Amino acid sequence: MLDTPPDLSFAPVRTLAPATLTAAQIDHYNREGYLTGLRAFPPSVAEANRVTFDGLLAGLGREGAYAINCYQARAQAIWDLCTGPAILDVVEDLVGPNVICWASHFFCKLPGDPKHVPWHQDAAFWHLAPARTVTVWLAIDDADAENAAMQFIPRSHDKGALDWRASEGGVLNKELVDAERLGAPVTNALRAGEMSVHADMLAHGSAANLSDRRRCGLTIRYCPPEVRITDPVWARGIEAILCRGTDPTGHWRHHARPRGNDVSPENSPRNLGGN
Repeated sequence: MLDTPPDLSFAPVRTLAPATLTAAQIDHYNREGYLTGLRAFPPSVAEANRVTFDGLLAGLGREGAYAINCYQARAQAIWDLCTGPAILDVVEDLVGPNVICWASHFFCKLPGDPKHVPWHQDAAFWHLAPARTVTVWLAIDDADAENAAMQFIPRSHDKGALDWRASEGGVLNKELVDAERLGAPVTNALRAGEMSVHADMLAHGSAANLSDRRRCGLTIRYCPPEVRITDPVWARGIEAILCRGTDPTGHWRHHARPRGNDVSPENSPRNLGGN
């Protein structure tokens, strides 16, 4: 396992007979780099998801708003969300019948949170090759422009690795240079229980949450087993789940459904930036 330059090119989805998405949605994903407004859970389950997250966060305090990172193989409630059939039905149409979840992260912008997420491409932070991860962003709370919903720059996903520079004051330590030149952003407004999916090279970010409303979402990273981890040190914090199908590669270490919901720092997978 060597850390080699990754293939960051976009590979269009070639699903000939999607079971859940329409052909028009597949075309939109290939052209724009994302889909949004997909219903994953009915309102009653969305409310239960919020209660579950509230319980996880309660033990961590305000400083833990971004800390529930990559616990998908250590917290049963997160495992169950990552393996939800409605989510996987969509993901399977994009990555194929063999689906691996390799990371998850609750991004919780509390009211008045001054942190912004600068424009970035996810795969630029990862040690994976090729770049074939699909990210689900599941809304735990309603998200809109007022409370700093995520924004996408459409059609930025097929440009390869874009120039970046160091960033200060944000959630990430680097940002794209002059991202505005890529086009006008769109706001990924979602109701609780809805989700979006985006390609791992799509430029996206979000502003500070200056409203009096929380904005929480769960990001879930999925890929086919043919994707490989290229850095053995980085790999130590990756705890994968085989969500559907099989893994003929033997490359990934898969984990069984955990017991309990311990998201304490002491139980951290010590992820080094997988999210």
